[in-house]
Amino acid sequence: MEPDYTPRRRVSLRDIAREVGVSHCSVSLALRDSSRISKILREKIQKVAKEMGYEPDPMLMALSHYRQGKKAAPIRAGLAWINAWQPARKLRSFREFDLYWQGASQAALKYGYRLEEFCLDAECRPKRLHQILSARGIRGILLPPQHPHPDWQDFPWEHYSVVRFGRSLKAPECHVVTADQAVNTMLAFEKIQEHGYERIGFVDCRDTTVKIGHMFQAGFLLSQMDLDVSKRVPVLDINSLPNSGRYKQVAQWVRKHQVDAILTGHADVPGILKKAGIRVPEDVGLVGTSILDIPIAAGIDQHSEEIGRVGLLMLNSLINDGARGTPPIFRQILVEGSWVDGDTLPDRSLS
Repeated sequence: MEPDYTPRRRVSLRDIAREVGVSHCSVSLALRDSSRISKILREKIQKVAKEMGYEPDPMLMALSHYRQGKKAAPIRAGLAWINAWQPARKLRSFREFDLYWQGASQAALKYGYRLEEFCLDAECRPKRLHQILSARGIRGILLPPQHPHPDWQDFPWEHYSVVRFGRSLKAPECHVVTADQAVNTMLAFEKIQEHGYERIGFVDCRDTTVKIGHMFQAGFLLSQMDLDVSKRVPVLDINSLPNSGRYKQVAQWVRKHQVDAILTGHADVPGILKKAGIRVPEDVGLVGTSILDIPIAAGIDQHSEEIGRVGLLMLNSLINDGARGTPPIFRQILVEGSWVDGDTLPDRSLS
């Protein structure tokens, strides 16, 4: 018996709509798990679609996305950006975090959302925050880095799609978008070598209470593995030192290991070196793991605005997929940075 190669007709939204007795627009919303359709009707439509063998047409989806990209989408819902900083204005005083906001806000408008800031403080505790978000019909949350770490109490994460920026938040355990810190540090190490420096040291800026910065150090140690043991410089952890003694320890470390270039994400390092009588760049070159919020000209641009944009794209996909609460499998999207030349690391290779 010859196999039947006759193509089957694709089940359309209108086919499902006729079967259920609703409009094709309602079917479209239900298949995207939109809260604009009641839960009972959503589940009914989704069940009928599955029974009828409905499969989305990838070509039509691509055409739809193309058309959406050609024009601004109408605002259809709000998304929440939660700010628990004390005071709240300090969060976006950091250029890196402000660019997260800008990238996410611009992407939100493109997809028909409005990103709104909600402050978690003494006047708005987690229970009250949930009441406000529910009343506004908000089902998506972006979590920038927070300081101090907020007490979420019994906030019902299961009602929301959630994406966090960076790894500093201990809770909730949700999907992450962040800079590729290890790869970025390895790129910086390579560029420092290309500029003619051989004794490269790393001043750690790690906060051991929330494990910030451990991937930077990982990238540095991986880079050192390609060096002869005699050329490896031990990491200097200044967070374990009292402020009054840091400059002495840094000076001793530089002299003992003949350091000619320093890689760091610590904003205090330029001032510490100055107090220690170490000139930049005459005595040592200086490079930042991120150039946005520290007074170091040469280093890595982590593309924070792109991190914000990608965070919004991930959140949009979770909302469309109906994925809420703490996920059983975590996703991490890493955004790779790029090198930026600066006068804190003059090129010595030519001389």
